[in-house]
Amino acid sequence: MLNLFPPRNFIIIKYMYNIFFKTPYDADARGHFGPFGGRYVPEMLMPALEELEAAYEAAKQDPAFSRELFDLYKNYSGRPTPLYFAKNLTAGLGGAKIYLKNEGLNHTGAHKINHCLGQALLAKRMGKKRLIAETGAGQHGLATATVAAKFGFACTVYMGAVDVERQMPNVFWMELLGAKVIPVEHGTKRLKDAVTAALQDWIVNVGSSYYLIGSALGPHPYPSMVRDFQSIVGLEAKEQLMAQEGRLPDYLVACVGGGSNAIGLFNAFLGDRGVRMIGVEAGGRDETKIGGHAARLQHDEKIGVIEGYKSYFLQDADGQVQPTHSISAGLDYAGIGPEHALLFKKGRVAYRAVSDAEVLVAFQLLAKTEGIFPALESAHAVAYAVKIAPQLKPDKIIVVNISGRGDKDIFILGEALGNAGWKDYLKRKSQ
Repeated sequence: MLNLFPPRNFIIIKYMYNIFFKTPYDADARGHFGPFGGRYVPEMLMPALEELEAAYEAAKQDPAFSRELFDLYKNYSGRPTPLYFAKNLTAGLGGAKIYLKNEGLNHTGAHKINHCLGQALLAKRMGKKRLIAETGAGQHGLATATVAAKFGFACTVYMGAVDVERQMPNVFWMELLGAKVIPVEHGTKRLKDAVTAALQDWIVNVGSSYYLIGSALGPHPYPSMVRDFQSIVGLEAKEQLMAQEGRLPDYLVACVGGGSNAIGLFNAFLGDRGVRMIGVEAGGRDETKIGGHAARLQHDEKIGVIEGYKSYFLQDADGQVQPTHSISAGLDYAGIGPEHALLFKKGRVAYRAVSDAEVLVAFQLLAKTEGIFPALESAHAVAYAVKIAPQLKPDKIIVVNISGRGDKDIFILGEALGNAGWKDYLKRKSQ
């Protein structure tokens, strides 16, 4: 009898031990992606980074590490996540077929749990007692607090004060899980400042604490390590699309802040020259004005060395980091991961931007055609796919990474889209 329901772990079994593969765009032994990346930190952090690199290299060679990680992916996080054909969205737009890799169905609601589980296992191997994290949208902080609770770590999460206000539901859940959430009141009070605060904490507590970075950035080996743990996304999508369509996609589209969800999708396809990849930045309110956007690669991109690595950053003529804006807290970051910088420089990935207004339209469109609420970060990718799909032939395929679900954005969306009843409710509850 034909088995129409293959075991849920069929992809997990195939890729056991295989997320640690190399591509032509990998970092060299010193953590440089061409001219980008590296390790630019105070001398007192060098031993900690060397310890981490050695632990990670050993873990990659240890089958027991992979077995435990993939067991967690499958039985704790719920992988593999679906690759869903958005039939209604596709029909409404005309043109290319759109598939959604729905990372929002992971435990904690986003792709962040992938690298948090991997890094928590490393921290356990290294004998650390406490996790430090930074977060913007709150999903990385939530995932870090989650793995801390599971593995018995103390946990401190730094979050810009502006983002605390925007993402209060995730703050509530982090604290309920036992994490200490510290609002960062200096600078722009956003993600960049949270990263700085987390690094300062790590410098003071480097012996007992593990800094669990939330994106594919920071000093070596973090960009490579986060990418490796996120590569399960692209590996699954590749096999799932082959099973459904019998071929590779024509386009991959993902939002890019620091770049963890995008590099997780792209990495498995970097050697497939026929697959075009598009990273979508935050065009914000006004892509031409300082403080109106977070589009690092759209106009006069500038290279800098900030927060331990070299990459493209939004900077002024004196090298000072410029303020940013995005309707999504997770894309509201002045830099981009170093591997993305290389992929941009080499032309392997195209980077585009969409505005806050386009994001809100795309969010509502996906909700009303497919019953899916994407995170506002992910809605950037949806917005760009909505732009290009009608221009392509029906035999073309676009895979969009829905990196998280939109529950966390309820107050941002309520302010932007909510009706009078919703706003009256908030006023009553605040009294």
